[in-house]
Amino acid sequence: MFKTGFTLVEILIVVVILGVLAGIVLPQLSNASSEAQITRLCSDLQVTRLAIELYKTQHVDALPGAASGVSFMQSLTEKTDEDGTLNPSGRWGPYLQRMPINPYNQLDTIEIDTASCKLGGGNCGWHFSTDTGRFHADTDDHTGI
Repeated sequence: MFKTGFTLVEILIVVVILGVLAGIVLPQLSNASSEAQITRLCSDLQVTRLAIELYKTQHVDALPGAASGVSFMQSLTEKTDEDGTLNPSGRWGPYLQRMPINPYNQLDTIEIDTASCKLGGGNCGWHFSTDTGRFHADTDDHTGI
């Protein structure tokens, strides 16, 4: 009578083949994660920059946060009057449901600069310049985005 089963050599061949396949697939998965972060960052920047432009158009060329006592975040996430003051029954806004979270440092905080934005460092989620209206992510790797 013959016993059925796999030999040690057959099992080793299967393990080696699985190892080779894993070596091919795993690096591609790590690249996909990095690409997803970049895509999300670019998408969040595009949406927020469009919200800033719409706010500016509807508020007589004023940038978000220009009204007295109103923050940049409040200007974009709450209803406002034409002069930028907060008003729950205001005509304009909200432009965003909430501030996006920077995928590189997991922060949604905004650093406001009155001069040109000092990018990088990762201390906050985003940078906004009240002089130029430029909005950027705060990351060391993608400061040009």
